[in-house]
Amino acid sequence: MTLCDDTSIIGVPFAVAELVEGRTIRAQAELDTLDDASVDAITVELVETLAALHQIDHVAVGLQEFGRPDRYAERQVGRWARQWEIVGDPRLERLASEVSAGLMARLPDQQSAAIIHGDYRIDNTIVTNDSDRAPRIAAVLDWELSTIGDPVADVAMMCAYRYPVFDLIVGSPAAWTSPRLRGPAELAGLYEKVGGATLVAWNFHLALAYFKIGVIAAGIDHRARAGAASGIGFDTAGESVEVYLQLAHDRL
Repeated sequence: MTLCDDTSIIGVPFAVAELVEGRTIRAQAELDTLDDASVDAITVELVETLAALHQIDHVAVGLQEFGRPDRYAERQVGRWARQWEIVGDPRLERLASEVSAGLMARLPDQQSAAIIHGDYRIDNTIVTNDSDRAPRIAAVLDWELSTIGDPVADVAMMCAYRYPVFDLIVGSPAAWTSPRLRGPAELAGLYEKVGGATLVAWNFHLALAYFKIGVIAAGIDHRARAGAASGIGFDTAGESVEVYLQLAHDRL
């Protein structure tokens, strides 16, 4: 770990944890440089990596204070419902309220607690870039949403991001929405097959994931309309909000 407090480099102090050789695959065009066998191999390893993360004993590795292990779903529903109140489009208030109320009425019993990433998909990893070997997952990035929580929710977020409307949030065809990858049901089944947690209350967690992404998109749109942010995806993210809320509503 190296700390640099010279703000002239990127504008703020920063730390480098480790140098990992490879590349990040964000766009479908980048994914399409790989053949089908490589794409499927990366997808399988991505799911295996998430399952392995969830198998780690967070207490044994000193992360018992990293987050509250219980009532994860209840806290998430409340948190994202409150966020909607701040950024949500009044036109969609009735739909959003039905979703949040439906989620709160269907809170499942949490079966286990694990380290969860919170934003898991292919573009939040580094993939090896060795032309002589099949590509592999070399590192997992973007841990700012990680905590201790319900591993089923982590799998659901990974699967919810597969829906093509996610392209409106990132502003272009994303690698993770590519039809070349396994669909949500296949990903969930593979996760259980490789030793992940049993996906109890799957419809609830998938609905919660859709709701969370919808609120995230609403927040991006809110900042854009307020003139507080601009860039790729900011002008189209709002178009995805109703779709995600309806997906959540349909799952419930």
